[in-house]
Amino acid sequence: MFNPREMRRLMRQLKAKEVDAYQVIIKARDGDYVVDDPQVMVMEIQGQKMIQVVGEMRKVEQVTEENEEPFTEEDVQLVMQQTGCTEEEAIEALRESGGEPAEAIILLMSRK
Repeated sequence: MFNPREMRRLMRQLKAKEVDAYQVIIKARDGDYVVDDPQVMVMEIQGQKMIQVVGEMRKVEQVTEENEEPFTEEDVQLVMQQTGCTEEEAIEALRESGGEPAEAIILLMSRK
C-alpha cells in the first residue's frame, strides 16, 4: 500500500489531468465500442501519454455498405471479354448469379 505522501508524489509525477469528454469511441476490427458520459484521465509517464476511460461501455456492430457488390472489376472485365456484352449487362448478370463469373457467362450466353 502507498502511504499518502507517496501517493501525492506519484500523482505529481504522472501529470494527471481530467478531460471533459461526453463520449469515447474505440474503433476495433470487430465493431465500435462506445462509452457515453465517461470519466477520462490523461496521464504522462516517462514521456508517454496514458489515457484512462471509466464508464459504461457498449458495443456497436460494424455495418457493411448495402451497395457493396459481391464481385470485382476483374470479374466484370472477364464476363465482358468472354461474352462480348456491355459493362452494364455484365454487372447485371453478375448480380443475378451472386457474383459468380462462370454462372454470369453461362447466363449471358443462354440469352443470345
